Amino acid sequence: MVVVMVEVVGDGRWWLTMVTVAEELLHKISGAKSRLVSDHKKVDAIIEDVLNEHIENKVAGKKGNVEFRDEDLVDVFLRDIFLSGIETSSIVVIWAFAKMMKNPHVMAKAQSEVRQVFTGKKIYDEEDVETLTYLKLAVKEALRLHLPVPFIGPNECRDKTNITVYTIPFKTRVLVNAWPLARDPESWNDPQRSIPERFEDSFVDFIGNHFQLILFGAGRRIRPGILFGLANVTHSLAQLLLF
Repeated sequence: MVVVMVEVVGDGRWWLTMVTVAEELLHKISGAKSRLVSDHKKVDAIIEDVLNEHIENKVAGKKGNVEFRDEDLVDVFLRDIFLSGIETSSIVVIWAFAKMMKNPHVMAKAQSEVRQVFTGKKIYDEEDVETLTYLKLAVKEALRLHLPVPFIGPNECRDKTNITVYTIPFKTRVLVNAWPLARDPESWNDPQRSIPERFEDSFVDFIGNHFQLILFGAGRRIRPGILFGLANVTHSLAQLLLF
């Protein structure tokens, strides 16, 4: 299947590139596709067990009132919970901590903030995490430089669309390359450097209002678990920095 990818590069022009047979050949040569298929089957088996357990409980009259009319739909939801909800957060934690290790002054500042807020407390909650202003800036900068998912989509065009000299046909599945947007020198000063302070007085957010940092999509297709995921990431990093 051919997929159109829409990418914005530094000079502001739009380019369309086609995923060709060469990519399929590369997967076969490297063995990546066969490993992916094998892992896919393992995940399928786990999810199938979960589905069967709930269906058996329902047939036996046990607690639960979920109707399994479309197993494929339930399968998709479970994948989204286990893969999108967990793996992406883990990636952000790893990159954010790696960036702090590479920039000791950032690490020291974030750690000082965490210890000031949490030291002496046996129990802390989301209100305490919300006060970690600098740590949240560090997370935001890590997200800008290392997007958990570089491509946003795929989304299907509801209408025929023209972008400069290019035409995107109706029902085309489009992937937006968010990686170059987050590193565009026309939008960011010194975009290759990790500088959490750049967001201190910045109006740019990542909830779909500013396309130079479109990490989770925009509009009706924006990821619904943004705030929950960010809270988990910030809390995990705070735990690492506290001790």
